[in-house]
Amino acid sequence: MAQESTKKKKIIETAFRLFYEQGFESTTIEQIISECKVSKGTFYHYFSAKTDLFSSLSDLFDEQYRIITKELNPSLHSFDKLICMSKHLFKYIEDKIPVDILAYLYSSQVTKKGEKHLLNRNRYYYKALMLIIEEGQRKKQLKNERSSRELMKIYAMQERSILYDWCICEGNYPLASYGIELLSIFMQGFKEDS
Repeated sequence: MAQESTKKKKIIETAFRLFYEQGFESTTIEQIISECKVSKGTFYHYFSAKTDLFSSLSDLFDEQYRIITKELNPSLHSFDKLICMSKHLFKYIEDKIPVDILAYLYSSQVTKKGEKHLLNRNRYYYKALMLIIEEGQRKKQLKNERSSRELMKIYAMQERSILYDWCICEGNYPLASYGIELLSIFMQGFKEDS
């Protein structure tokens, strides 16, 4: 099972690297297969078409959240932990994910019927947010006027709104700095006064 998820992860990472380097339209499934050194059958075991890779972006994002949560200083204020997580992801997106790919992901989530993988509460992202928010409320760093679940929902909504805006602005502002500045302003009201 671990080998299977490693192959899928390798396909996803390779595909998005190629999309970034040469564009989505110019990247072929054959190039992805060749770069990954996997069989065509392996690719089609996980994805029925190149566009199916868009749904795997949330997997890439969750991998980035795993990386940053391991690196977070445990003594950081909970609000700062949330902002650090988002800044790490925003920097990753800015450096590795073409804006048109992210825009396609968001548009597909709006028009698609059924499961919205970005909203799947079983994702690592939501679990990490929930742990930090619960910790922040316990330590009186984040306000308790709303439930931790509601704060998580609001935080994720604000983060998505900035990513969506960055897409419709065609990435014309620095996501990892200006986007984080906006997110900090939007969420400041949930920080407990010290």
